[in-house]
Amino acid sequence: MKQRFNNIGPGTLVAAAFIGPGTVTVCTLAGIQFGFTLLWAMALSIIATIVLQEMAARLGLVSGMGLAENIRKEIRHPFAKGLAILLMLSAILLGNAAYEAGNISGGVLGLQTIFEHSMLSFAGVEINLLSLGIGALAFLLLYIGNYKIIERSLIALVLLMSISFVITTVLTFPDVFEILQGVFVPKVPEEGWLTIIALVGTTVVPYNLFLHASLVKEKWNGVGELTAARKDLYISILLGGLVSMAIIISAAAIQQSEVSNASDLSKSLAPLFGSFAMYFLSIGLFAAGITSAITAPLAAAYVVKGCFGWQTGLRSSKFRAVWMSVLGLGILFSSLGIKPIEIIQFAQVANGILLPVIAIFLLWVVNRNTVMGINRNTVIQNILGVLIVLTSILLGLKSLAKVFEII
Repeated sequence: MKQRFNNIGPGTLVAAAFIGPGTVTVCTLAGIQFGFTLLWAMALSIIATIVLQEMAARLGLVSGMGLAENIRKEIRHPFAKGLAILLMLSAILLGNAAYEAGNISGGVLGLQTIFEHSMLSFAGVEINLLSLGIGALAFLLLYIGNYKIIERSLIALVLLMSISFVITTVLTFPDVFEILQGVFVPKVPEEGWLTIIALVGTTVVPYNLFLHASLVKEKWNGVGELTAARKDLYISILLGGLVSMAIIISAAAIQQSEVSNASDLSKSLAPLFGSFAMYFLSIGLFAAGITSAITAPLAAAYVVKGCFGWQTGLRSSKFRAVWMSVLGLGILFSSLGIKPIEIIQFAQVANGILLPVIAIFLLWVVNRNTVMGINRNTVIQNILGVLIVLTSILLGLKSLAKVFEII
């Protein structure tokens, strides 16, 4: 039993990263607005996550380097290398800043139920004290710089909310036939495209690919432990997907069309917690916000470290400067008075657009014989990878079209 717990690792952090306030919000909206209809989108997102994260974990164990470091090493042409580094830095730093704002705003969304008066006026500027508090807690855990402490903290927080949504799903007595139909019969309802893109964006998180490739080296030593790494990610991501589906199914039982605050979101937990549902979800959103508020800056720091070839650890000043910047931007954006729900939805769509760029880089590197040797991608893995990239490109274009009202 102890050995099983010792093998829990980076896969759980990946699950913790995508079971954030964005997942709770987007999945709840999907369930309220479209019932079980978009369960297929979540199912495909989980499959895509497993395929891509397995490539990232394998890359990290075989090469002993992260994704950004491998790309930097393998691209030889100076212009192409500079362009790749610029794309990675832009995608991850900007994307994670938006995502971090959504993470912190999600935590704020939960705490506002408990702490109603959280705004402080200073020099004519309205400051959200809850954003500062969540940012400070994330700062403390990251500054400690201990991988095991971060890992165990996130595991406990994610399990708390995950179990509750699964139990709630059972208590709503959903129609099993309709659930199976939603999972296996793809349908795109009118006005459902942005929700589909957001579901993909909240599950197949681009920065998780960098995070996973880097963290497997902290947990395991070399390709000989690839089996343990795969088992870790398969179990963790499948459980994360089960929780995401449970949120959609629970939310489908809510009899309303709009969600604007934690009270609305909490109605999906009412069958389990009754009048205490709002308070429990508030704590859950806070927990989800903290988990993702830690992983987003951490991933950004690993990307910058790899892009510039820094030989530094979690406690180095350069590494800390990067995650502090992303965390600071997240706190700033989440304090501007924009509705938390809107920030969270924007972050998910932004991630859906960034995904193709990162997935193409990953697919290219794991096919390099100089990097992977006999552990490079199989034909089936490449087919699945190409399908994921093409799908993500189509969804990204559709997202842009919707945003700019081209269609």
